[in-house]
Amino acid sequence: MFGRFAEDVTRGFGDVTGLFCTRGNERLRPWGRRLVMAKSRTKREQIVTLLRQIEVAIANGKSTAQACKEAAVTEQTYYRWRKEYGGLKLDQARRLKELEKENARLKRVVADLALEKQVLRDVAQGNF
Repeated sequence: MFGRFAEDVTRGFGDVTGLFCTRGNERLRPWGRRLVMAKSRTKREQIVTLLRQIEVAIANGKSTAQACKEAAVTEQTYYRWRKEYGGLKLDQARRLKELEKENARLKRVVADLALEKQVLRDVAQGNF
């Protein structure tokens, strides 16, 4: 069991400090597989609020980099969020979330009905 750890250290996977080895946001399991830590998700309402905060800071004369740093958001994330949620208000962001849930539910219903239709067609033709 510990022989595997010795091999991993010699290959440069980091220092072995018990059952798990840490290197940045990765962990090594005893069998050698790496796991990457999951990123936290920001809610749409929080995104819209942060976008407004950054826009106000930019309007007050700060650079985009400074405004993003104060909001604890990278510039890349800011531009991605602005592209997706740019003109939305809080109530619109909530409505968008509801519509996406409803759309997913309707897609599942359509898929189920299409499957039932195909099964009935196969039974009617005797292909079962």
